[in-house]
Amino acid sequence: MLTVLVTGAAGLIGGEVCARLAARGHRVIGMVRRRAEVLGNDGAPVPLARMVSGDVTLPLMGLNPVELRCDVVIHCAASLVFDAPEPELEAINVEGTRNALAFAQAAGAGFLHVSTAYVCGLEQGAIAEAPVPPGRQFANNYEASKARGEAVVEQSGLPFVIARPSIVLGDHASGTIRDFPTLCNVFRLMARGRMPLFPAVEGATLDLVPICHVAEGIARLAEHFDVAQGHHVHLCADSPLPARALADAVCRQPHLHHPEVVDPAQIDIAALPRVAQAMLATYGSYFTRDPRFVADNITRLTGLTCPPTDAAWIDRQVAYAFTRDYLPRPG
Repeated sequence: MLTVLVTGAAGLIGGEVCARLAARGHRVIGMVRRRAEVLGNDGAPVPLARMVSGDVTLPLMGLNPVELRCDVVIHCAASLVFDAPEPELEAINVEGTRNALAFAQAAGAGFLHVSTAYVCGLEQGAIAEAPVPPGRQFANNYEASKARGEAVVEQSGLPFVIARPSIVLGDHASGTIRDFPTLCNVFRLMARGRMPLFPAVEGATLDLVPICHVAEGIARLAEHFDVAQGHHVHLCADSPLPARALADAVCRQPHLHHPEVVDPAQIDIAALPRVAQAMLATYGSYFTRDPRFVADNITRLTGLTCPPTDAAWIDRQVAYAFTRDYLPRPG
């Protein structure tokens, strides 16, 4: 049995990681900042060994490492605001990681850092499970801050594993997702006719991955920490979807508005509704790139494989969104 401290335990990934580890009999300490509960992806409370209040911007995250000795710190806490000011992202995603590392060192723990596959930045083609090379160009401040956070982990001298999820969506079997990620607002805008044009480059891909694969991968990496340490692990789809798959999923629903997929070079983004302009300012570059994440390590180290991320899975996301009134229901 492991004793694991999970930062960002109230978040979507952190909560489901806690749920899976607790269900397997591990002693899970969930660190939260504001939210007073830790829920799995199904919305059920997680039976934690303990919940603590902490803040990654404080030294040692404001916690007592002697009192909270553990085997592994799983660092999920992060700012996910892509267009946040650089100093804000630096404070949370870089210096916050440094504070979490200091806690892990004082608590005698290994460090499992949850990053993002999109530290690939603007690179195209095969993306190796390896450190980010110097000089890489990024699409936004968030990607850059997560790359700097990885460097802090690599240089810490602590035993570490770096997990890199791609774009996390709902459960593979049911489409269930406790909190809809911001990217899902693209679905919503198209469905409601607020984004009549979907700008996507021909050949661009989106690496969308079910939360069950990501959370299970992180849980198994904690359980296999001794073998996995020192590795960078992509938690990604076996085959990415075309970027236009988001628009195609909306078009498969007869009662929704059907966006037209267009080449970004052929339209004036400023002519779109303001809410669509704002969404594309944040996410537009993800519909123009084609990174192909090598994802061999998770299977080699833990035996886990990603289930198919196909159109049928995307349709299950849409069907689940109807049940939550996130998208307009049929009829």
